[in-house]
Amino acid sequence: MAAPREDRLSAPWLSAESPCCLSLLSCFLLACAYVGSLYVWKSDLPRDHPAVIKRRFTSVLIVSALSPLFLATWEKATGIEPDTSLLSLMGFRLEGILTAAALPLLLTMVLFLGPLIQLSLDCPWDLFDGIKVVFDPRFWGVCMTDMRWLRNQVIAPLTEELVFRACMLPMLIPCTGLQPAIFACPLFFGIAHFHHIIEQLRFRQGTMISIFLSAAFQFSYTAVFGVYTAFIFIRTGHLIGPVLCHSFCNYIGFPAVCSALDHPQRMTLLLFYFVGVLLFLLLLHPMTEPALYGRDLPVCHLLDHSLGDSTGLCS
Repeated sequence: MAAPREDRLSAPWLSAESPCCLSLLSCFLLACAYVGSLYVWKSDLPRDHPAVIKRRFTSVLIVSALSPLFLATWEKATGIEPDTSLLSLMGFRLEGILTAAALPLLLTMVLFLGPLIQLSLDCPWDLFDGIKVVFDPRFWGVCMTDMRWLRNQVIAPLTEELVFRACMLPMLIPCTGLQPAIFACPLFFGIAHFHHIIEQLRFRQGTMISIFLSAAFQFSYTAVFGVYTAFIFIRTGHLIGPVLCHSFCNYIGFPAVCSALDHPQRMTLLLFYFVGVLLFLLLLHPMTEPALYGRDLPVCHLLDHSLGDSTGLCS
């Protein structure tokens, strides 16, 4: 359980309400630092240019490497001392790591069963050809030299989950409890994606209305996705699951429901879309059962007796 220091009670700026203000402020500053790091480089090039991507890799990796300092500083400022290490609190632990890597990813693939079947139907390769490509070192060599692939599949999932889940959730949980933190944390994640508006307006990539509608849609999608990965992070106590799920979803993209409706085999596809969502809802809790991922969930040490765990997320 969280064990506040006694000197916290004597500090007026750390009253019962102050830790919540400090938590929200810390999360806000961390989000600003992450997004702001993307714009420290002056350039007239679009965001997908390799030179721009390389520079942004540098800045977001620096911010991500420093992000645990936000959490450590917050711990000292609030006097909250969970009886677990900082790295464990952030989801870096070996216990249950194999199941934490496999089961959440498998669960996410079940949710995207419809889009996966759609991709397989439209793919010119057969299964054997696809397996050959996956195990071909040249394929991975091409991927690793593609800046956009590295950004979407490696750097963005790793840094965003580290900053917006591993560091922010532990700061929010003592203030809000588990379930509110799951829904509050993704708001920072969703709002952080609004920075794309700047570049779209700058390079005139659409009308004003279309740009803002696109941003509103992206905020909604990223916020919902953030709720899911926050849930995975809390239930498994690992960071690797959210990172792999994030990378997978970046690869698949938003389900192409409209094209599925116009597909020659639309009834088959719609069936798999429905079955995927149904199976996902049925398997969500069993496949994220905390007992599968170790004896203890680190973030649950942040709950005090007044907050408790009325949602059953810790068990």
